Amino acid sequence: MATCEARWIGDANRGLALLSAIQADDAEMFSAEMFKRGDGEVELVVTVSAESITSLQSTMDDLLACLAAAESGLDAIQD
Repeated sequence: MATCEARWIGDANRGLALLSAIQADDAEMFSAEMFKRGDGEVELVVTVSAESITSLQSTMDDLLACLAAAESGLDAIQD
């Protein structure tokens, strides 16, 4: 079994938007949790577990691409 974790720290509203962007994906392939850090910041933790490194990489690549697209969209809205 292979496991990988990605962490993001930032504004709580932005964190909620990023979490929403990945919740529609294959939920059985990963877990995502958000933790309050203080000063309006949160930590988003995405954990992927898979039977092989190849599957792990594919799932993590998909999630990171989705998060990057969502973050780009948020940046465009804020500009």
